[in-house]
Amino acid sequence: MQKADVLARRVGERAFASVTWTVDAEVDPAATVMAAARPGEPFFCMEQPGRAGYAVCAMGEAVAVTRSGPDRFTAVAADCRRLAERILGDDPAGDPGRPAGAGPVFTGGFAFAPYGGATPEWSGFEPAQLALPEVSIARQGGEARLTLTVAVEAGGAEAALRRAGERAESLHPAAMPLLDPDPVARPRVSGAAAPSHYEDAVRRAVASIAAGEMDKVVLAREVRVQTGREIDPAPVLDALRAGFPDCYCYCVGGRGATLIGASPELLVRRDGARAQTVALAGTTRRSADPAVDDHLGEQLMGSDKNRSEQAIVARRIERTLAPVSVWVTAAERPVLIKVLNVQHLATPIRAQLARPVPAVELAGRLHPTPAVGAEPREAQSMIPALEGLDRGWYAGAVGWTDLSEDGEFCVALRCALLRGDVAHLYAGCGIVADSVPAEELAETEVKLQALLPLLA
Repeated sequence: MQKADVLARRVGERAFASVTWTVDAEVDPAATVMAAARPGEPFFCMEQPGRAGYAVCAMGEAVAVTRSGPDRFTAVAADCRRLAERILGDDPAGDPGRPAGAGPVFTGGFAFAPYGGATPEWSGFEPAQLALPEVSIARQGGEARLTLTVAVEAGGAEAALRRAGERAESLHPAAMPLLDPDPVARPRVSGAAAPSHYEDAVRRAVASIAAGEMDKVVLAREVRVQTGREIDPAPVLDALRAGFPDCYCYCVGGRGATLIGASPELLVRRDGARAQTVALAGTTRRSADPAVDDHLGEQLMGSDKNRSEQAIVARRIERTLAPVSVWVTAAERPVLIKVLNVQHLATPIRAQLARPVPAVELAGRLHPTPAVGAEPREAQSMIPALEGLDRGWYAGAVGWTDLSEDGEFCVALRCALLRGDVAHLYAGCGIVADSVPAEELAETEVKLQALLPLLA
């Protein structure tokens, strides 16, 4: 704390003192931070339980970085780099077993569009928003670390130490609350627009593709659930991670609303000079009958429409990574990714970076892939007029980055924005030349089933 005080005096700005220690890996990181977060306080959870219990969860805000506009990813990366120069913490080299995301990290996300999230329901979600949390817990592979970070004003070491002590005392192992199986109020489900609006949008998109204006576009729709009671995100997140252990189960909130979801799609993961991502496009439903389920997967793998849609995404990602990489390699053919309610075509892609491009900048280079945007990229400008909605953070990026500029971001899919007693659910489909409006509408209904049963 004293060293941070000295640094704050020298540079004339706040410094940050951080300490990391080992905790029991049996502790539930998400339940712990959500139980300890104060009313209205920001919190962040990102888990992939099937990946050796991977979790990075946080609460509080020692400092926040917000940006908007086309360069928001690059600007946020630069802001975080400058702040990192004023963060004094433990040397990671002294703890080689620590999981990814341990130590001081910036957590948050990015809207789909450069100025996205301007409508009232998205209040509190900036186009780009990362925070250095006061508390973060990282866990994976039987290892867990808790990090405490506080801002230190010049001459304010004692006050900062007192705040750190109060924060540490507020932390206790917790369990997630359960969903109410029989709520008194009966939820009401309605579309933000009529289903025919979505089918008309698909028809117009197909006409634009036939006219050569674009090759592919992703169109989303919104469904609203009014529950008649304040929605607690904690049991919803708990249900998502139980049902979708191989997805990124995420929850970002605290400013009057919460974004929650279970995404199958990695946008980017950077670990030193190594980068990983996945081209995910092409979807079909699941079946409780194993034989039928396998048949549906075989149909998806053999579908010219879906394979073409998938190839568009993979090619764009490879082209985007090539200028900053020594090499980029993609799987020769897509694989099937099966989650609770749907199965997808996915092509894993890896790259060896030629220079240390920050994880946030890599996310900005890749976002939006044609899996959520359009091909060519310029055709993305047609999406708002076709959809008629503000995506906000839907199909944006959610994740974290550390002081080494490593990090991990997923695409914010299969999500709901919870505000009071209303949930805004979003789902989209990739539209190509031979898309059929009724079939695309039906696909959105299948995707909505990730969250709809938990809220309605």
